[in-house]
Amino acid sequence: MTESRVDPALLAGNRKRLAGYQAQHFVWQVESGVATLTLNRPERKNPLTFDSYAELRDLFHQLKWAEDVHAVVLVGAGGNFCSGGDVHEIIGPLIQLKAPELLMFTRMTGELVKAMRACPQPIVAAVDGVCAGAGAIMAMASDLRLGTARSKTAFLFNRVGLAGCDMGACAMLPRIVGQGRASDLLYTGRSLGGEEGERWGWFNRLCEPAALLAEAQALAKQIADGPTFANGITKTMLHQEWAMTIEQAIEAEAQAQALCMLTEDFGRAYRAFVAKQKPTFEGN
Repeated sequence: MTESRVDPALLAGNRKRLAGYQAQHFVWQVESGVATLTLNRPERKNPLTFDSYAELRDLFHQLKWAEDVHAVVLVGAGGNFCSGGDVHEIIGPLIQLKAPELLMFTRMTGELVKAMRACPQPIVAAVDGVCAGAGAIMAMASDLRLGTARSKTAFLFNRVGLAGCDMGACAMLPRIVGQGRASDLLYTGRSLGGEEGERWGWFNRLCEPAALLAEAQALAKQIADGPTFANGITKTMLHQEWAMTIEQAIEAEAQAQALCMLTEDFGRAYRAFVAKQKPTFEGN
């Protein structure tokens, strides 16, 4: 559906541009449909704070309506991905809170994962160095993960006296690496090295540290240049079908694919094939 055929009032409430978003607690840049979100506290290995958690949650939620962002790269500055929740700005204050406020916090962190899974843009995590605690969860919540041989991923929760069931880890991690391997990581809190992570399927591939961001952005650009409406449907179905039977999944995919066949991109692909050309997708 082209913009000229859509009621402006509908567009106003359901489409927005995020290329110019001014981030307060990280770096946000958009180029050619690819957003690069950089966690930018390198002196502390990019830990999260209450404020950055909330801003990340809200931004990923807004991506549902973004018409100028088609894929996201998530990366950390300074050779590390993310060391988790800041010990002094999050962990220390949590010790002083009562149950209602603690539940407020854990629900907020969970909402970040929900927003990452619900946004239609595929997310590519570029993981180098330390990737621990909430950082490991954000990598887990991404759609694709590129790593380096020197990366160290650790779900540290039990090492600080907490359960491994944090922010969806017990549901999502076994689906990525398998039940036994997830149990290993969640019960021990040990670090998963880059090469082992690639063997386990945690990483889609390993890159040289100096090339990691460029390769992640190239992968995101490849995705962004594809049929972005259909890519959003793929992400939705990959997520929703976890809770479906095979029969339900097949029917849901039949409906989803029929919807994609109504898009202009489907027609563009056919016409390009007939003309022996590469299709140029426009996401509609």
